[in-house]
Amino acid sequence: MKKILLIFSLLFLTTKIFAQQFSQINTGTLYDSFENPSQKAFITDTSRKYASNFFFPNFNADLFLIGDAQTTLKSRQFLGSYNNGALKINQGHYNHMTINGNAYLLMFKMFSSFKGDQEIGFSWQFRAEGKGLLSDESIAIFNGSQSFSNGTYNDIFNDHYYLQTYHQISFTYKEKINKQLNFGVKLSALLGTEYQELKINNSSAYFDKTNDYALLNAAGAYYTSENTGLSSTTYTPNFNNPGASITIGTTYRTNDNFVLQANVKDLGFIHWNANSNNYLITGNPVAVTGITPDNPDRENNVAGAIKELVTTNATDYKGSFTTPTDGRVELSAMKSFPLNYDNTLKYSPTLVLSKEFFYTGFVAALVNPIQYKSCAITLTATYDELKTFTVGSQFAVKRPNWEFFIGSDRLMQSAKLLYDQVGSRVSSNTVYTGGNFFIGFSAKFGPVTEHPMNSSTVPLGEEKGFLGRFFDSIFKSKRVL
Repeated sequence: MKKILLIFSLLFLTTKIFAQQFSQINTGTLYDSFENPSQKAFITDTSRKYASNFFFPNFNADLFLIGDAQTTLKSRQFLGSYNNGALKINQGHYNHMTINGNAYLLMFKMFSSFKGDQEIGFSWQFRAEGKGLLSDESIAIFNGSQSFSNGTYNDIFNDHYYLQTYHQISFTYKEKINKQLNFGVKLSALLGTEYQELKINNSSAYFDKTNDYALLNAAGAYYTSENTGLSSTTYTPNFNNPGASITIGTTYRTNDNFVLQANVKDLGFIHWNANSNNYLITGNPVAVTGITPDNPDRENNVAGAIKELVTTNATDYKGSFTTPTDGRVELSAMKSFPLNYDNTLKYSPTLVLSKEFFYTGFVAALVNPIQYKSCAITLTATYDELKTFTVGSQFAVKRPNWEFFIGSDRLMQSAKLLYDQVGSRVSSNTVYTGGNFFIGFSAKFGPVTEHPMNSSTVPLGEEKGFLGRFFDSIFKSKRVL
């Protein structure tokens, strides 16, 4: 139950969960083709017919915290003690935390037909999505009562967080509609593994430092799936919590060679089973003792009181509920500029706008790759709704039949976090604390995707696939030659 407040806060420092990654957009890697299903993964007459990551995880880990609690949590994590100097008590200050994720455990894709450059694929992912809004007081109380100079406080623990994890089994289909337009879709079955959500609407606290005593009170709701906590079976795929999602993407190349892309990503739901817990926090007070700063059990005492407040002392009933996935709409525009006469050196900036459907999240990114032959170095700058600016970098090697990439979309913050963790120190306070790391590899095998015009046999049939012929029937567009 410490995960409700403190451990959920520390989660962003210790748990490797995975998130959206901008540096891969328009790279044509296997990872990119699954994330943006209208993207082409194969090169006709050059690459081989099948592609896979061979169970090498392609993932992106992203962790974020902004607010007064940065120094406090890092001190607790890296030094084993609290530094509450930056926390502001009874002033309504909150800390924003995000954990968002995506890890491809298995990817397999094949070039299925020259009729519209059709590609089909299958993937298995593990995903995690979480957001938290925690008050300064919710962090400070784990260090005891010393930060609370008054006796009585109201609405200082009105927190809200959620965390859900699930497996995603997907089928993707991509087709070239005409010379300029590509369409792709990703249909997914979701297998929920864990869900937790806490909503505190009203709260109060009374501190009696003389008697080392506090009285905590709260009203709200706490939802948990049947299978919670860290155990060997928590994240095993099962069919107890089914769901579904869809990703739809289009890529359009203009006459002046701008590549425009639009995606509706991961729009879906998970239905948590009837054995899930729904706690109605009724507002009955809970006493907690032994919370002086010199008491080594103060964290356990506070965590025990919180557990009693939101579960044992709440009205509990079993029941199913449905939650949305963290879907988003994403738009991008890219144009490539050659930097030498034979086009072996080029610069291909991409502007990306991403907006969440069900939450306030918004990110604008400018991705700046410079590619020389098969190697590329990318500099990525992002700006979000919390007015935070971030710089990241990627190194990638992309050959026709294999590819590798590694990098971070939060380069400086990740370096500072690693520096603190390895050296057991806390660096000076920053605008926000975060970490990001991604890595991926895939290879192609099988026969070469030989174009029919280069083949020794003449193929029969249309040059377009089903969607291309359907598009022609509506818009009467010209055939692809």
